[in-house]
Amino acid sequence: MDCTAGLLRKPWDLLFVAEPEEVSGLRHTLRSHLELWDLGEVTDAAQLCVSELVSNVITHVGPGTPAKLAVSMNGAYLRIEVHDPDTRALPTLLDASSEAEAGRGVAIIDAVADRWGVQLCLDQKVTWCELQTGLSSTHGFCAGMADRVTRAQVPMCLSGDNPGEPPPAPSSRILSTAIAEEAAIGMITDLLRWLGAHGCDVDGALDRAQTRYEAKAAEGVGLST
Repeated sequence: MDCTAGLLRKPWDLLFVAEPEEVSGLRHTLRSHLELWDLGEVTDAAQLCVSELVSNVITHVGPGTPAKLAVSMNGAYLRIEVHDPDTRALPTLLDASSEAEAGRGVAIIDAVADRWGVQLCLDQKVTWCELQTGLSSTHGFCAGMADRVTRAQVPMCLSGDNPGEPPPAPSSRILSTAIAEEAAIGMITDLLRWLGAHGCDVDGALDRAQTRYEAKAAEGVGLST
C-alpha cells in the first residue's frame, strides 16, 4: 500500500438559502470537511471567510437569496466560493480610513485570505477567496500527517505481508511493541479519515474489519510469536 500517494481532497458544494441562521450550519459543515482533509490549521480563517462571504450576500443581495458554497483545492491553496444570482451587487474593498459600515466584510476577507476576487458569469457571480495550506500539492499531507504515515509504514513492513521478500534484518526491528502499536493506531485513524472524506461508511468499515480480524484470529492467521 502506497501511503505516499496523499490524501484525496475532492471538491464539494452545498446549496443554501442566504439567511443569518444558515451561517453557523455552513461553518460547522466546513469545519467537518477540513478536519477530514487534515487542514485544521486553516479552519478558523476559512470559517471566518465563509461567514463574511455569506453575510455579504445577505446584506447586499438580500435575505432568502438561493446561493451555493463550493470548496475545493487549487494546488496548495484552499479555495472557498459563494455563488449567488445577482451580477450587479459587487463586493467592494473600502479604504482602511473609511468610516462606512458597508464593505467591512470584504476588508476582513482581504486581511485573512491570501487572495480573493469576483468572477462574473451570465446568470450569477462567484465571490471567492483562497488560503495557503502549507501543503506541497493538492493531495499532499500536512507535516503532522506525513510524519504519522511514515511511522505507520514501518510496522506494515515488519508485518510480513510480502512473503516473496526476505524478512527484515534483526537490526531493523528497532520499534518496541508500544511504539509499533501507536504507529498502527495512527495509521488506522488516518485510513478511517480517508474513508470518511470519500463518503464511505466508517462505522461499517470498522465492523467489517473487526469481523475479518476475528475470523483470521480463529484460523490462527498472523498470531505466531
